[in-house]
Amino acid sequence: MKESLKKIIGINANEEERNRWLAQTLAAIPSGLRILDAGAGELRNKSLCAHLIYVSQDVCQYEGTGDALGLQTGTWDTSKIDLVCDITSVPEADCSFDVVLCSEVFEHLPDALKAIDEFARLLKPGGKLILTAPFASLVHFAPYHYATGFSRYWYEYHLPPRGFEIQELAPNGDWFSYAKQEMLRLPSMARRSGDWCWPLAYLVAGIGLIYFSLRGKSRTAEDVACFGWHCVAVKQ
Repeated sequence: MKESLKKIIGINANEEERNRWLAQTLAAIPSGLRILDAGAGELRNKSLCAHLIYVSQDVCQYEGTGDALGLQTGTWDTSKIDLVCDITSVPEADCSFDVVLCSEVFEHLPDALKAIDEFARLLKPGGKLILTAPFASLVHFAPYHYATGFSRYWYEYHLPPRGFEIQELAPNGDWFSYAKQEMLRLPSMARRSGDWCWPLAYLVAGIGLIYFSLRGKSRTAEDVACFGWHCVAVKQ
């Protein structure tokens, strides 16, 4: 019941839309190709790659509690990772993968461009690079959270000089989607912060939900902000 309610009001719209896009994008890849899931974490995307030769990579530093600041998961199991190494130095030969997937990882890298360079080395010519990264995200997995704000222009500026042709660049939500998410998060954040007036946060969130329901989706504002961008690029 609780999960159904969350789905109806769209409290997990960011993750749900990203998962749909990843499922569609990965399903379109021909069977039998070799894919690297870079920064695979708890292997949440492995099930989407059952038709592929799946190899996971992660540095395996985060364990669930981090520095106890920001948003933490509590537990985090990376014991089933295939390649435990830095994402910028993967112990595989040049041109050894047909596809590289890197989803929601860039914000945890001190220098995401070094990872792009490594992906270019690992991919075969004509190979696909599948990326998602947040445009706006709260601090999570701290202290391993170094950046946010990966706009469409970041991809358009950095990928072509590194030998990638962008095939798809699609927004996940827009400013209104992001504002709705944070409005719905207000009650839990108010309680987390110990606000004496936290019950009012439910009223504010309720009024906000009515507004977003009434406005519908007639106009979008991804040019201002969104959850993040979904990118597919091909190595030339």
